[in-house]
Amino acid sequence: MKNLDFNITPIAEWSPNPGLPLLIAGPCSAESQEQVLQTARLIEQDKRAMVFRAGIWKPRTRPGTFEGVGYKGLAWLAEVKKQTRLLTATEVARAEHVKLAIDAGVDILWLGARTTVNPFSVQEIADALQGHDIPVLVKNPINPDLQLWVGALERIHRAGISKLAAIHRGFSPVSGSIYRNDPIWRLPIELKRLLPELPIICDPSHIGGKPTLIEPIGQKAFDLQMDGLMIETHINPEVALSDARQQVTPDHLSRILDNIVWRKPQAQNRAFAEQLETLRGRIDELDSQLIDVLAARMKLVDEIAELKKQNDVTILQVSRYQEMLENRLSQARSRQVSEAFIKLIFEQIHQNSIRRQEDIMNAAPVKG
Repeated sequence: MKNLDFNITPIAEWSPNPGLPLLIAGPCSAESQEQVLQTARLIEQDKRAMVFRAGIWKPRTRPGTFEGVGYKGLAWLAEVKKQTRLLTATEVARAEHVKLAIDAGVDILWLGARTTVNPFSVQEIADALQGHDIPVLVKNPINPDLQLWVGALERIHRAGISKLAAIHRGFSPVSGSIYRNDPIWRLPIELKRLLPELPIICDPSHIGGKPTLIEPIGQKAFDLQMDGLMIETHINPEVALSDARQQVTPDHLSRILDNIVWRKPQAQNRAFAEQLETLRGRIDELDSQLIDVLAARMKLVDEIAELKKQNDVTILQVSRYQEMLENRLSQARSRQVSEAFIKLIFEQIHQNSIRRQEDIMNAAPVKG
């Protein structure tokens, strides 16, 4: 996928605290006016907090569970704006939600993962956003599909929304994951490469699924140059009507923020910059050598394919692959290089070798 041409308003122009990470905090769901206001007042005490979030409409996997208080919750968010310095944010899943939220004075809207996965729903919301100048955040789809995520961002951007950001909330996990939703960090990194000006906010609550994982996930997000965090915060998480296990108290939120280090992408130290550039230059040289070696390896693979074709030998020979992999892992151990990393690399190299051999062995003979 090529780099995309978006006209994006820098986050510093609409964030309450320009130059600092955007911190969004609040309960998964607005449950009562008392719960909303008590939580907001405590969150406000931490000066790092900028935006109060609360779900008004909650798309749930199964019917019969708590699906939000609906329209009346918007008045509670309006009261948060009156009684605190915090901006407000809520999720919209339908065009009707967009109109109601904007009319109620909500400052920031976001599209949830279940909405992002459906282009028809995204387009309906995009149409409702026409003519409005409001920040919109787009969560990644449930499944790890970068095209779907980019497509949703494009639809919202084409509606005239330039105050646009993405939310990385993780993807449906494979069995055995420690996360509620796997972060698959390479996807937000690729999104950042395609859209360097697009702010990306991390949602460690949905990725981790439990409070103990919020801090390390948040730290990694900042280390990967993300622009803020959305952390679910509840006055009493134990009695929350939705996502009780992953929410933290306002006090716990402050402790998490105390421990996370926000590192800037650049340093003003000239000696550091010069040393960094020297080291990067050496890496560039080694990468060039790697490409030369891989190109030479591919030529040998092509020769092997021709030889196998002439002798009617199968492409895959498991014993050879096993021998090669064990040898490479042994070399990795002796050089103190991660075996998992080397295994991943040579699995990809081997898959590419198979594809090249397939192309050669299945090619029709050239007519002379």
